[in-house]
Amino acid sequence: MLARLTQSKTMHWLGRQLSNQDNPESWLDPVLAKINPMWVQAYTPARVEQVIQETTDTLTFLIRPARRWTGFRAGQHVNICTEIDGIRRNRTFSLSSSPLLWESQGLVTLTIKRLPGGLVTNWLHDQVEPGQVIGLGEAFGEFLIPEPAQPVLFIAGGSGITPVVSQLETMAAQDYPAPVTLLYFVRTHRDVIAGEKLRALASRHSALTVQVIATNESEEPRFLRGGDLDEIADLKSREVYLCGPKGLMDLAGDLLHQRGVTDDRIHSTFFAPPAPARLEGDELGGEVTFAQSDVQVGSEGDANLLEIAEAAGLKPQYGCRMGICHQCSCRKTSGTVINRLTGQVSGPGEENVQLCISVPRGPVSVDV
Repeated sequence: MLARLTQSKTMHWLGRQLSNQDNPESWLDPVLAKINPMWVQAYTPARVEQVIQETTDTLTFLIRPARRWTGFRAGQHVNICTEIDGIRRNRTFSLSSSPLLWESQGLVTLTIKRLPGGLVTNWLHDQVEPGQVIGLGEAFGEFLIPEPAQPVLFIAGGSGITPVVSQLETMAAQDYPAPVTLLYFVRTHRDVIAGEKLRALASRHSALTVQVIATNESEEPRFLRGGDLDEIADLKSREVYLCGPKGLMDLAGDLLHQRGVTDDRIHSTFFAPPAPARLEGDELGGEVTFAQSDVQVGSEGDANLLEIAEAAGLKPQYGCRMGICHQCSCRKTSGTVINRLTGQVSGPGEENVQLCISVPRGPVSVDV
């Protein structure tokens, strides 16, 4: 339950308009969007050039961001911004193209699977056509090709192949000097994403081995096995990259640990948050001061700072809403918060926190 404390509506409306805009030029966005949507300033506009059918439930969008976009590294993600029924929605997706495509042609690709019941993915599949403009955030993520080059093992499942395709294309273009193996798990061979591209990369890059494994084409499900890893030469010396469903990533982690692969060599990325820590007790909640907006809000229970801010009518910046992208990071000036993913308790002083996963424990003040 959230209880808004008293405030002057007129002054706080004005304060929100001033303090919640990082870029003053974005105040003109409603006008600019009518003239030319590629002139919008609040985010980087990106025009859809082509929509490619990968599988029955997966599309690749070839898009051209405005030139002010700063680019990306292979394996990184972006937040995309769309307006659905008058409400702006942000979601996180992998870039599936090599940075070379951006550098040479000013284009990037997003490969997106339709999620049953998913608001944004279904809208993208059903409504977006060439010529439309979507919003693009700056790239982020540390799921990066090792430097200097080392032997690599990729284990991907389903649409988790998308950042891996970006990395493999980049490695092939660089003539990556170390061995690279991909174990790619799909339900059936009809569900392979970027199959033609993977075959082409493997044929022209001798250091790359690609193995596609269908989990649901036999009487018994064919999941990742210890034997699959035992066939990888010099497994302990490999940098291992995991991307896919949580079950596959958990299984892969267990099998890798059993074979002596250390945590510092295992890299993973995901768009679904880990199971949240259990937060219990009467200590949760408290009065939250959003200092820049001059707003105070009382909260009870495990509501996070982003939810509390939005319930108070504020509009802080955010992206994934699950602790991955750090778009909602801000400065906590006083008070204690609990990380709802790890259960870790912060110190009482100044530090950066993520609004979407920070639950107040007593009075808290943040620069929002």
